[in-house]
Amino acid sequence: MSFNVSISRRALMSAAIAGALLLPVKTAFADPGAWSDEPVRIVVTFPPGGTSDLVARLLAKYLETEFGQKAVVDNRPGAAGTVAADYIAKQDADGTALMIANNAPFTIAPTQFETLPYEPMTDFTHVAYIGASAPGLFVKPDAGVATVAEFVELAKTQSVSYGSSGVGSISHILGKAVDAELGIETLHVPYQGSAPAIQDFRAGVLDTFYDMVAQNSEMIEDGEAVAIGIAAAERYPGMPDVPTFTEQGFDIVIENWVGLTGPSGIDPVVAQQIHETALAVFALPEVKEQIEALGITHRALSSAEYTEFVETQMSVWKPLIIAAGVQGK
Repeated sequence: MSFNVSISRRALMSAAIAGALLLPVKTAFADPGAWSDEPVRIVVTFPPGGTSDLVARLLAKYLETEFGQKAVVDNRPGAAGTVAADYIAKQDADGTALMIANNAPFTIAPTQFETLPYEPMTDFTHVAYIGASAPGLFVKPDAGVATVAEFVELAKTQSVSYGSSGVGSISHILGKAVDAELGIETLHVPYQGSAPAIQDFRAGVLDTFYDMVAQNSEMIEDGEAVAIGIAAAERYPGMPDVPTFTEQGFDIVIENWVGLTGPSGIDPVVAQQIHETALAVFALPEVKEQIEALGITHRALSSAEYTEFVETQMSVWKPLIIAAGVQGK
């Protein structure tokens, strides 16, 4: 059994063709800049401190300082991101309510939960793809574990608990995928965001946790944690010594993507203005540097390509979630 959810070259080509066909000609040359006299609310699906929150704060800061668009960050955690998504779906489609979209409410929740208060495609305007990062598996230095194979032996001889950023989060699904692929059983302990999980790991409450590799680099450098595997197709440049799961014989590749999404019905001209401005922010050298420090690989897609990407990812993740045994939980 393998858990590889990288999007294929063919799927990207299809998305590119769809983008070329669907992008309105009249908005194709929109210039970056403010699109509203009102402050824009950027909603985050997790508490402060995680990747989505840091991306939102970067975006809000540079929207205002570089393009004159006031923006505030609004953290609305809960129910695997569906609280935030439901909130956005019900807002006015004037471009003043946006969210940092990610796997949790859009590619995991549709299969994770039997019912949702929103429809992932028709209730939203998927405006701009931002990029993706890869999570990893962290253990304590005194566990005596340096490889995934050694982690398997540990989990087979004693009870192991792992922390995640919440039920239905990418770290939760990754933990279940690792269990299934490695033939082990670990205890899932969900938190409201990755920050409290890391705190309990440091305090000795948790044996291990799954989280984005880049944002835990300092803890690794300080010797508080050991990263034994990254769920990426290639090694993370910021930690070239940490091997991927694939290198160690386990086909586990899971992309943690982020994008900018608003309620359904945003005027195409306004949506394109938001799209161009967001891309301009993430193209700024100082922003690119900070995004890369978070382990996010930025890729500029059109709004139509991003919409196609979200829809494709739902179908890609569905069998992963079912195979991991968390459907309808």
